Amino acid sequence: MINKKLLFSVRESIPFIKKNVLYQWIGLVCNVLSTACLCWIITRHRSISLVGILFICLILRYIVNQKAIEMSYESSHIVKETLRSRLYKKLSKIGNSYTNEWSTAEIVQLSTEGIEQLETYFASYIPQFFYSLIAPMTLFIVISFMNFKAALVLLVCVPLIPMSIVFVQKFAKRLLNRYWGQYTKLGDSFLENLQGLTTLKIYEADGYYHKKMNVESENFRKITMRVLTMQLNSITVMDLVAYGGSALGIVFALTGTNDLFQTLFIILISAEFFIPMRQLGSYFHIAMNGMAASDKLFAILEKDIQEKQAVDLKDCFISASNLHFGYTDKEVLHGICFNANKGMIGFVGESGSGKSTIASLLMGQYTNYSGELKLSGYEIKDINVYPYMTLVSLESYLFSGNLRDNLAMAKDVSDQEMNIVLEKVGIFDYVNEQGGLNMRILEGGKNLSGGQRQRLVLARALLKDSPIYIMDEATSNIDVESENKIMEVLYELSKEKLVLCISHRLANLVNADHIYCLKDGNIVESGSHEELIQQNGVYCELFNTQEELERYGA
Repeated sequence: MINKKLLFSVRESIPFIKKNVLYQWIGLVCNVLSTACLCWIITRHRSISLVGILFICLILRYIVNQKAIEMSYESSHIVKETLRSRLYKKLSKIGNSYTNEWSTAEIVQLSTEGIEQLETYFASYIPQFFYSLIAPMTLFIVISFMNFKAALVLLVCVPLIPMSIVFVQKFAKRLLNRYWGQYTKLGDSFLENLQGLTTLKIYEADGYYHKKMNVESENFRKITMRVLTMQLNSITVMDLVAYGGSALGIVFALTGTNDLFQTLFIILISAEFFIPMRQLGSYFHIAMNGMAASDKLFAILEKDIQEKQAVDLKDCFISASNLHFGYTDKEVLHGICFNANKGMIGFVGESGSGKSTIASLLMGQYTNYSGELKLSGYEIKDINVYPYMTLVSLESYLFSGNLRDNLAMAKDVSDQEMNIVLEKVGIFDYVNEQGGLNMRILEGGKNLSGGQRQRLVLARALLKDSPIYIMDEATSNIDVESENKIMEVLYELSKEKLVLCISHRLANLVNADHIYCLKDGNIVESGSHEELIQQNGVYCELFNTQEELERYGA
């Protein structure tokens, strides 16, 4: 009933949980005193002093109840902040390779609703658990002075509630794990269909995927109803125990004492034996939902990742030797070797030849390669490469906000420096027409054309001023003018930096210092453009085919 790993994962909340239990116990004492005063007034004699004590107890009980609520809020606030922060930091350490094991929808659901469920676990369930242990013992001590048999009967009946909770716990855990699995599966489908809605409309496949989502929604409805049925049945059992125990205690009170005050007091206070445990049962089902989410959360937080070594590099160069890699059992790169020391280095080849895979490996997205892949003599999977490499691809993201914020994430520089790089990539005039650096950017740069978006992405990359730039199809699907301007900037950049350019268009790399041509995961040719043309091999065939197609298109 208590997940110690989960409880001690947020130790900062424990002091607030203790205070919460203390305030609830003080409230119980106030309730006992106010009930005793009320029974005395009814059965013995009326007294202004007793009425005063009664009101003081009621006021004090209200105050401590409010303080208990405050402690619940404080503990839940810390839990949400701590767990979300830990999840974010862990994902930051894992990097964009987290998508290899978890979907984005699953991560979002865990960080929102999953942690919200854990808030209830810490704010309500845990304090109630300890209070429900203390409260019956406190009442047993009080009532035992009046009627020991009645007190003993009430105390013995109390554990029947947690026994019923334990009885359904294992079944509930399996059921809630299935519930969360179906919930995240439905979330994945919804997010994927929403992102691909335009494509579904174009191919008139939205009706088919709508039916698929209906099936998944129906499966989720069924598992939800099974969870609710389990919860309602459990609550019914707890209610029978609570009301039956109270009734049994009252019977013993009526038959075991002739004192009207004691009898009335036991009748009024007997429910307090079971209310804490009954409340615990209600919180239990919500807590179980949270614990099911915590299993998935800890799977992420406890994932072993190799700590990246921080290195101080002066001269940056890249080398690969006998590099093998595969996304699954099937190998994608078959022992390739290359060197990149300075200037413009091109990687070309047909789709699926392994070009973008090399970019992903260089950025540390995958570490399960064999062979050597080194940055200035250090194995890339062992070091933090982000200070020295900048990747620009079609997936490079622009965030909603203004242009200044998007550029400032690369480096904290002046407006003048930002304007210089905007002019360098040929978009300064357009930006000025749209409000300058305060220009509004929509999510993902949706208010920009493909060429404008890529120019801004390149401007941000230039501001970072890293020693190495990796351009992974950065000029795909954009207008010719933007493509030519970007390549012009990259060639100028390659005079000072190492630029690795993966391009679908071989004409962009005719002036590159060195070109590697890939086919089926192997580097089959390498050299300058002129040298590769003279070899009359794979590169020459690709180049001539593209040139012929472009000439035909013109």
